[in-house]
Amino acid sequence: MLPAAAATPSSRRRRVHRLRGRVGLGLVAGLSVLAGMTDAIGLLALGDFVSFMSGNTTRLAVAINDVDGPMILRLAGALLGFVAGNTLGVVLAHKCRRRAWPVLLVVAVLLGFAGMLPAPDTSILLLAATLAMGMINAVVEQVNGLPIGLTYVTGALSRFGRGLGHWMLGARRHGWRVQLVPWLGMLLGAACGAWLQKHLGLQAMVGSCVLTCLLTLVSLFIPRAWQRRYMPR
Repeated sequence: MLPAAAATPSSRRRRVHRLRGRVGLGLVAGLSVLAGMTDAIGLLALGDFVSFMSGNTTRLAVAINDVDGPMILRLAGALLGFVAGNTLGVVLAHKCRRRAWPVLLVVAVLLGFAGMLPAPDTSILLLAATLAMGMINAVVEQVNGLPIGLTYVTGALSRFGRGLGHWMLGARRHGWRVQLVPWLGMLLGAACGAWLQKHLGLQAMVGSCVLTCLLTLVSLFIPRAWQRRYMPR
């Protein structure tokens, strides 16, 4: 039997690993709720997705087939805004030494701006929301080596289904189960967003802004070394 002193460093590393994973998944859950909430508000208030770019890509193809110029420009702008948001999120996170709070602060500003426009220009609102949703993907890219998607769940459900298949074939790796976290978060968030939009209309985006502010505060208490692992080089 190993002496207690010899076992301590190893057990401490395992505890830190587990705790880092739980905190990371908690952050993933919160960000997925934010994505689902904002996407539902955008869909119901604007008729457009703000985080589900697979849907917007299909709609863009239909608009091109129908030669619907205004819709083509609108959806192309949403797709470009989302890509630009991902790019800006990564650049900002790395310029700020891979910290989450600067990225989330900009997201909060964008969502607050979208929700408080006095006479909402839906094109500007759509661009602000898609930029914001693109940016949050830079906050968490992986948790303990497991890839995580925040604003889209097709990949998460695919990884869950493939993991379940491997488990049924005898594999005993359990990381695939965490892929349900972003899916459940987005489902819950979308339900909350639908409720807010029903009562507040486009101003429901302010609710997304408030949630982002809360997540920004939470991120300040996450050790920077852990945040660096959530944002791999």
